[in-house]
Amino acid sequence: MNQLKSTNSPVILIADDDRDILSIIETILQEDGYQTLTASDGEQAVMLVQTHAVQLLILDIMMPKMNGLQAATQIRRLTNAPILMLSAKGEQSDRVIGLNMGADDYLVKPFFRDELLARVHSLLRRYLSLGSASDNSGNLLQYYELTLNTELKKLYVRGDEIRLTATEYKIMSLLLSRPGRIFPAEEIYERVWEQDSYSVENTVMIHINRLRKKIELNPKKPEYLKVVWGIGYKIEK
Repeated sequence: MNQLKSTNSPVILIADDDRDILSIIETILQEDGYQTLTASDGEQAVMLVQTHAVQLLILDIMMPKMNGLQAATQIRRLTNAPILMLSAKGEQSDRVIGLNMGADDYLVKPFFRDELLARVHSLLRRYLSLGSASDNSGNLLQYYELTLNTELKKLYVRGDEIRLTATEYKIMSLLLSRPGRIFPAEEIYERVWEQDSYSVENTVMIHINRLRKKIELNPKKPEYLKVVWGIGYKIEK
């Protein structure tokens, strides 16, 4: 039964139809001080997000009733909380689809305890800092029609507020900090995900594509968010 304690510990929702894996992940997270909610399918996961304040979601791709990809799409409409997808080895196409549907990162099964916790810590750090009021500098990162309010953690494009995930905010903050500078995918990953980069080009590219759809009038002919083939990405008009 899903019951939460009255504490300030982040709440993590785990959805997996494999009870053994579900139990292992729940134990690892609870031992690290987190509160957990569990679901055995995507439908239940979506229902829990509708009734509980969740700071992170861990979704297996292959689940009955509603798989993790479908659940991620619905959950992203309800919350900007980071989503970590779990995929079996060799499901590269599913991982790419998952990132396109709103997931922030993925982890391949089987995985080590420390690897899971590293991903969780990194995702939560970004998300909790996005909602934090600790940054009182009031700085605005402005570049033509792009304005990033680093105090409110909000992006405005042509005067309209654009809803970003924590990962997308960090990428925009990095790129807008140095307009015109080319950031290699590896550097973006290491500075945003706070992990060593290894074969991360697809992950970064998918998040860049998601950002283009949000900020560009024509994502296929971007006005601001540019790729320099073979080198990296930059903000430049």
